[in-house]
Amino acid sequence: MLERLFKLQAHGTTVRKEVIAGFTTFLTMAYIIVVNPSILSATGMDFGAVFVATCLAATIGTLIMGLWANYPIALAPGMGLNAFFSFTVVGSMGYSWQVALGAVFISGFIFFLLSLFKVREWIINSIPLSLRFGISAGIGFFLALIALKNAGVVIDNPATLVGLGDVKVAESLLFFGGFVLICALSFRQITGAVMIGIIAVTAAAMAMGMVEYDGFVSAPPSLAPTFMQLDLAGAFNVGMISVIFAFLFVDLFDTSGTLIGAAQRGGLLDENGKLPRLGRALMSDSVATMSGAALGTSTTTSYIESTAGISAGGRTGLTAVVVGALFMACLLLSPIASIIPAYATAPALLYVAVLMASGLKLIDWDDVTEAAPAVVTALMMPLTFSIANGIALGFITYAILKALSGRWSDLNASVVIIAIVFILKFTFLDVA
Repeated sequence: MLERLFKLQAHGTTVRKEVIAGFTTFLTMAYIIVVNPSILSATGMDFGAVFVATCLAATIGTLIMGLWANYPIALAPGMGLNAFFSFTVVGSMGYSWQVALGAVFISGFIFFLLSLFKVREWIINSIPLSLRFGISAGIGFFLALIALKNAGVVIDNPATLVGLGDVKVAESLLFFGGFVLICALSFRQITGAVMIGIIAVTAAAMAMGMVEYDGFVSAPPSLAPTFMQLDLAGAFNVGMISVIFAFLFVDLFDTSGTLIGAAQRGGLLDENGKLPRLGRALMSDSVATMSGAALGTSTTTSYIESTAGISAGGRTGLTAVVVGALFMACLLLSPIASIIPAYATAPALLYVAVLMASGLKLIDWDDVTEAAPAVVTALMMPLTFSIANGIALGFITYAILKALSGRWSDLNASVVIIAIVFILKFTFLDVA
């Protein structure tokens, strides 16, 4: 049955290799089951319900990817977009989390249509590489700011906007220790480095009496507080256009980049350098996003951590099925998730920020018409506390700078249209 479903022999793999690869991928991304509820609960969403929604969304998306697309790619609620959901859409813009879930669902549905009608290639190929690198780095900086804020390292300062907190307190020291530990373990290529760091900080906090032990295993919390609570009508508000676009845009490029990167690592591209069944893979992602929104979590996307499992020998969807089963098993571990403090998950956020900022090295720094829009995009995300504003200002800067520089050949219809839409948005709508 497994051979018929996943074509193991054709991919040069075995059940044993696939199972090991599945465990490897899971260990590298298991941190999301504690980090995502921690971030989304800042909106007032029930922590336990978000924990269940996170596990189920990861399970559903990963199983679809494995069973239908037959790729060793795992999915879960994406880092960056969950922070955008909580701290910008709900926190800064003032929308309810129900409306934010509605926006996530709509973005997933649009993603599904783009995949179904094969418009995705035109969109992906028409967006400048410099803006893509700037967006990735900007999301990383956004996560870094949230991590430092959660750990009390960066605080509000009326005179300078931000300032340095008390770095001598236990919370800050544990944060720095956890971050250094994660980086060191990652450098040594230790599987599950991020999760080990989170557990180590939590264990140290428990030993110091800063966290109360409440058991390890229990029945899953109720999903009722978030299940089908999305507000689709509210999400159709004109002011939500840029939010929906940000959810869609980031998910589209994050997923596409992850799929191509993972496929290259595993030798899964065809003789023309293209990814077979790309449509199925992208539709798996979009269905997972819609399912996640209905369950009560932010955008579900493909995880680049899947390359860890691919490096361990995973080549088929059986790897993804193993990951999905492990996420389902995590439903019994809610007591562990609930006792992990924010300063224990903050090192993971900062480490992810480091990884996402690495794309800046690929920008052509000798061409200011490419470098400037990327820098504007990256800086505006943390400084305006909004991924959407960063994307908008990046596109506007790119279009105007290229036009004034006489580089008309670098512009295409999609970039110009997007820039004009954002200019109209800033001119006639609430910028928040």
